[in-house]
Amino acid sequence: MDIPMTYCQAVLRLDETNRHKIYHDKHYGFPIHDDAQLFGRLILEINQAGLSWDTILRKQDAFYEAYDHYDIAKIAAYQDADKARLLANPGIIRNRLKIAAAIHNANVVLALQKEYGSFEAWLDFHHPKSLPEWTKLFKQTFRFVGGEIVNEFLMSTGYLKGSHELSCPIHAAILQAKPAWTRTLE
Repeated sequence: MDIPMTYCQAVLRLDETNRHKIYHDKHYGFPIHDDAQLFGRLILEINQAGLSWDTILRKQDAFYEAYDHYDIAKIAAYQDADKARLLANPGIIRNRLKIAAAIHNANVVLALQKEYGSFEAWLDFHHPKSLPEWTKLFKQTFRFVGGEIVNEFLMSTGYLKGSHELSCPIHAAILQAKPAWTRTLE
C-alpha cells in the first residue's frame, strides 16, 4: 500500500522554478499584513473550490490582473460590465457564484476595515479560534466559504497551524515570521 506524500514531501522533490515549490517556500503559511493580498488569497481559495490548487497557481497572475490587483474598493464597486468581463476572461475561473462572492466579500471587507481598521485587524481580533469557530464566523460574514476554504485560507495566512510539517525546512522560516498561530503558544 502506497502512503501518499504530504505537500511538503512532494515539493522537496521539485526544482526552484516550479510554481508549487515557489508557493510552498515563499507564501504558504507566512503571515500577510497587506489587506489587498489577504483578500486576494481569499479570492484564490474560494476559486479553488472543486478544482486543483495547481489550476489556481497556474492562473494566479491572471486573477491578480483581472481583479484589479486585488484593490478591494474597486472590486466592491464592480458592476454588470465588470462581471461580464470576468465571465469572459479565460485566464481565471469563470463561475458566476464565485465572481459574485468576490464582489460581495469585497464590500464586507470594506465594512470590516471601517470598523476594525483593516481586514488583518478583524482576523487578529477574532484570533485564536478553533477551525469550527472560524468556519462559523466566516459563514456568517462572507459568501462562498466552507470549512475547507476557511481552513486553507487561515493556514495559508498563518492563522491556523499546520501549513508545514515540523521536519520541513520551511517550518523554521514560518516560525521566524511569527504567524498568528504562534502567539497562542506564548
